[in-house]
Amino acid sequence: MKVLSGGQRRRLALAVEMVTSPALLLADEVTSGLDPKAEEEIVHLLRDIANQDNRTVLCVTHSLRHLALYDSVLVLHEGHVVYHGPSRHLLHYFDIESPEDVFPRLTNRTPQGWHKSWEKHRVSYYETEHMPLAGARPVDFSSRLDRSPPPPAPAERKRTVEIPKSLRDAGEDDEEEETDKRRPAPRSKSEEEPRRKEPTRPEPHSEAVLPGPISQFGTLLARRWRLFFRDRGQLFLHLALILGFPCLVVIFAWDGLPNIRNLEMGLTTLNPVQQAAEALDFVKQSSQIGGLVSGIVMFQVILLTLMGANNGAREIASERLIYEKERLGGVRPASYVASKAAFLFVLVAAQSAWMALFVKFICRMPGSIESQLLLLFLCNAAMTAVCLGISSQMRSAEQASLVSIYFVGFQLPLSGAVLALPSALEWITRPFIAAYWGWSGMLKTMPESRYYEIVKSVIQTDLTGVPLCLWVLAFHVAIGLIVAYTGCKRSRWE
Repeated sequence: MKVLSGGQRRRLALAVEMVTSPALLLADEVTSGLDPKAEEEIVHLLRDIANQDNRTVLCVTHSLRHLALYDSVLVLHEGHVVYHGPSRHLLHYFDIESPEDVFPRLTNRTPQGWHKSWEKHRVSYYETEHMPLAGARPVDFSSRLDRSPPPPAPAERKRTVEIPKSLRDAGEDDEEEETDKRRPAPRSKSEEEPRRKEPTRPEPHSEAVLPGPISQFGTLLARRWRLFFRDRGQLFLHLALILGFPCLVVIFAWDGLPNIRNLEMGLTTLNPVQQAAEALDFVKQSSQIGGLVSGIVMFQVILLTLMGANNGAREIASERLIYEKERLGGVRPASYVASKAAFLFVLVAAQSAWMALFVKFICRMPGSIESQLLLLFLCNAAMTAVCLGISSQMRSAEQASLVSIYFVGFQLPLSGAVLALPSALEWITRPFIAAYWGWSGMLKTMPESRYYEIVKSVIQTDLTGVPLCLWVLAFHVAIGLIVAYTGCKRSRWE
């Protein structure tokens, strides 16, 4: 939006409104603040919109430069109707030289006086233009304003509107009375000279054929990627998260995990006191290494859940009103959610892969890299999908971000990685804590390593096998996408 001019922003706003193909378009001061060229383009665009599918465009404006493009003009003065008719009779009715003179001319009478004057003359205008008294749109229009009085009709058909004195209000001054007397009635259709034929409107289209779900998915996904690369701030933020968060993990083991010393080495040659000291030193070292390995794994998982919250929290809520308008135009919720899921899949894959590979290489983490990649990916995807579902249920992006951050904040204390939870609370909360399943599965990928036995000796929480962890995380992803779909199916207008 920052690179668009005023006229381009107005055209974009009109385009957003037109996606629903409204039968009635209300435009309030749509040309205010525009330069003359942009104003002319917008007014002609409104004229073209009005010519499509028998659509009605109602424009409220103080700019009268392009008055001839309007089929019917309604002039209000302090809430009173003082004129409603074709634009070509406006100058003659108010006895002015240019449309802009309407405003000073209105000061010559009170609003009530102008309204009464129009009430006395409007029947002639409506009869001449074949307009009902309710004020329907005139049949034709002219490309320029005609302020000159119509040529005199033949003597036997010449008409002049003469208002009887008894019908006049006592408050009107003599000048108003004389003005009303000498204002001729508009010409009838038979008396008018031939005019340019009005452009014919196209026949209303039959019901529009909407693009299929796959076509909508492709268009929405392509648009999302264009917006992503166009927003430099968002792009740099994601790059900083992808590259920076793994660096926070490896600073605790920059030279790799420490080696585990063998407890049995040299114990038989030591006296009991030395053996006890050696065993105590081994336990201390094991506790430190076990805590380090468990902490690095949990740090990976927590940072990925935080990136997942950043991925999905604002994705739908930040563009909710735009989506609601597009949905009225035929966008399917399934295609919309699928495009979001496909876009976020790429971000999640890049974030998880770099985290797993970078930490694996720097810290020389044991275990299967394939299993670790899949676990970290699903852990990130689970939080991303859940936060996407939260985003679809919230009324604003700020609310969605706040709820998502709170949800991430509960991951570490309720995972059991730091402190073991009471058994009753553990089984109630564990199904909802993606961090536990990612952490437990990551540790279970290194069962043949001595690090696993050391970690088991320092933690008090039971670990779950890799297959179950993968299934639970995949279930989180599915639940998040279902919630996002149901949230997008339900309208949420501000």
